[in-house]
Amino acid sequence: MRWAIIVAVVAGLAGPATADPSAGEPLQAGDQCPPLLTRSFPSLMDETVTLCQFKGKVVLIVNTASQCGFTPQYEGLEALYQRCKDRGLVVLGFPTNDFGGQEPGSSQDIARFCQVNYGVSFPMFAKTSVVGPDANPLYRDLAAQSGQRPQWNFHKYLVDRNGAVVASFGSTVPPRDARITAQIERLLAAR
Repeated sequence: MRWAIIVAVVAGLAGPATADPSAGEPLQAGDQCPPLLTRSFPSLMDETVTLCQFKGKVVLIVNTASQCGFTPQYEGLEALYQRCKDRGLVVLGFPTNDFGGQEPGSSQDIARFCQVNYGVSFPMFAKTSVVGPDANPLYRDLAAQSGQRPQWNFHKYLVDRNGAVVASFGSTVPPRDARITAQIERLLAAR
């Protein structure tokens, strides 16, 4: 029963599925979707989610891991999401095993860990690569636009309502840090 609740919660939080089976490749979307968001990825529950559904929102994109010294940042990410989601913020989590093998589990393991330990309700995606030649296309674009690629787990990219990367924060900058929250508040206030 508990596992069924976790599955239902995580599945519902990744957003509606689309028919596009791609794993991060650009979609053939209309002019209204910013190029950065014209792609889709599988959620932790293996449902395809298009990022275009987040157009017009302020987006905080984070590469995550369950066995990292920065893993407690899930708590701050969830608190930030809960505090600001009704004003247009969405947090997107992309688990990766790229740094120190700190995300070895399956999608189900990751979903269970995030829900049980941190009550994560923001959209989480299937494990992916965020650096190197196997980096997913979103992370290649984030690195190109910001001039910074993740150096470790819990690197954060802040994207404005127009789909442009406006800031990049390393792992040591926690989600509740004023450097992040002030920029989010400024972006949320801009219409």
